[in-house]
Amino acid sequence: MSNTGIRGFYLLTEAIKNQLLNDVNVNTVTTGDIFDIDISKQSIFPLSHIIINSVTTQEQVLTFNVSVLSMDIVDENKEETTDIFRGNDNEQDVLNTQLQVLNKLIQVLRKGVLYTDQYQLDGDANCEPFYERFENKLAGWTATFNVFVNNDITIC
Repeated sequence: MSNTGIRGFYLLTEAIKNQLLNDVNVNTVTTGDIFDIDISKQSIFPLSHIIINSVTTQEQVLTFNVSVLSMDIVDENKEETTDIFRGNDNEQDVLNTQLQVLNKLIQVLRKGVLYTDQYQLDGDANCEPFYERFENKLAGWTATFNVFVNNDITIC
């Protein structure tokens, strides 16, 4: 039995999870359906969530289309603010730190240890912000990108 299935899915998601957990701005990493996670627990944040959207099988590589959501709780300050640009919450801080989390992951896939371990970014990643998502006012980013993994399956 070839280890492509293991390398292609299990080890890729495990490698991304471990890279995210190495970041000081990530407490928890999950995968699967985001709505199955009990996101009402404040202790799990900041949280990153891995979704495998699709896999394209080619002769030499498997191309995984991956989305990673990185998010944190937006805390509102009870005091009235006069700073219209920043507001009275930490939303910009959350967006800044969670974009850094995803940027680091993308760079490690592009040139770092994940690249060396044969999990290689294909092209560029697209990062899209989100605001006030879910019931506890989360903000963050969704990064979507493709990762090449060696397709070493044999047909014998």
